[in-house]
Amino acid sequence: MKQRIKQYILIGLAGAVFYFVLSNHFIVDGRDIYLLEKTSLHLHETFVSISNERPSTILKNEILREAGIGELFVELEMMTEEEMSMLVSKYDAEE
Repeated sequence: MKQRIKQYILIGLAGAVFYFVLSNHFIVDGRDIYLLEKTSLHLHETFVSISNERPSTILKNEILREAGIGELFVELEMMTEEEMSMLVSKYDAEE
């Protein structure tokens, strides 16, 4: 009985971890990791490195734009609010 309960607990724990990974973008900047909540559960763009990319290049990705990566760039002072809104509107218009 104890063994069966341990299995259920481990399965529940694995499910919770998987759900956490499905519902967040992990943005890696060198040694720092930032979390952005996804708009829907999927594995697309789960782990993204922004170390070697320009913010304008990353903002081209619709999934990351919808999750709010532009606001993260503004918080990290990688771009200004005006630059972010200009690029977001430009890329939204292209799609």
